[in-house]
Amino acid sequence: MRIILASQSPRRKELLALIVPKFEVMVSNQEEMFNNTLSVEEQVTEIAYTKAKNVYDRTNGDRIIIGSDTIVTKNGKIYGKPKDRNHAKEMIKELITGEKVHKIITGLSILIEENGILKEYKTYDTVNVYLKDMTDEEIEKWLDTGNAMDKAGAYGIQNEFCVHVEKIEGNYTTALGLPTHKVYDIIKEYI
Repeated sequence: MRIILASQSPRRKELLALIVPKFEVMVSNQEEMFNNTLSVEEQVTEIAYTKAKNVYDRTNGDRIIIGSDTIVTKNGKIYGKPKDRNHAKEMIKELITGEKVHKIITGLSILIEENGILKEYKTYDTVNVYLKDMTDEEIEKWLDTGNAMDKAGAYGIQNEFCVHVEKIEGNYTTALGLPTHKVYDIIKEYI
C-alpha cells in the first residue's frame, strides 16, 4: 500500500521514516485557514485534515495519506511562523514572559483507502513546554542561527534552542510536528 506524507517538513519526514522506511512526499497545496469559531485543538486537527484530503483528492488506489499541523499557543494566543526577525523576537519574549509554559498542539489526520473503502482518522496531541529565562543576547544569538523563521513559535525544540527548554510534558515527537505514537497506532495493521 502506498504511504504518502502530505508535508514537506524535514522533521516530519525524519519521524515518519522511523515508522515506515518507504513512503512518498506530496505537498498539499491547501492554504491554511484559521476558523476562530473552533477551539485551537479543533483548528489544528481541521488544518491537518484539509492537508491530507487535498493530497487524497489528487491520488487514487489503495493508499494511506498522513497530514499534520502544529500550533504553538500560550494564554489563548496562537503563535504561527514569524513574519520577520522582529516578529520572531517578539514571539520568544512573549513565550518567556510571566508563566514560562506554553502548549504545542499537533493535529493529525490519516486517510486510508483500501479496496475502495475510505477510513478517516482525526486526532491531536498536546505537549507542555517550559522555557528558561533568556537574555536579549541569547535571543539574538538564537535568531542569528536562521532557524526561527520556518517554525511555529519561532523556535524548534530539536536544534540549538534546546538549551533554553527546561522540560516538556508529553510526547517529544508531538513537539516536533508528528505524533509518531498516534501515527503508529492508526497504521500498524497496514505496515
